[in-house]
Amino acid sequence: QVQLVESGGGVVQAGDSLRLSCAASGGTFSMYHMGWFRQAPGKEREFVAAISRSSTSTYYADSVKGRFTISRDNAKNAVDLQMNSLKPEDTAVYYCAAARLYTVVLAGYDYWGQGTQVTVSS
Repeated sequence: QVQLVESGGGVVQAGDSLRLSCAASGGTFSMYHMGWFRQAPGKEREFVAAISRSSTSTYYADSVKGRFTISRDNAKNAVDLQMNSLKPEDTAVYYCAAARLYTVVLAGYDYWGQGTQVTVSS
């Protein structure tokens, strides 16, 4: 059983940057591919970014490509999401998740954190 705890959310202005972190415990972190998802009010949860177990592969949603960067540190059991040039449409609750398979599909993730709120004002 893997426990995930996100941190780093907050209220920022458009154009600002924010770094989200996700701390994992209770399992072998390096065995899992990791992903970030987000859910805006009234919308379905959507894929943001994914990173493979050994960081050899990353994948991004088109909406964040070039602005967001996912990274992980297996020694620290952590995965981060660096978000630059934030836009009001990035406002959402952001979740990190762990998967045994490398996927962008929400249903493919086995463990989820509680989420952290990101609000971008215009």
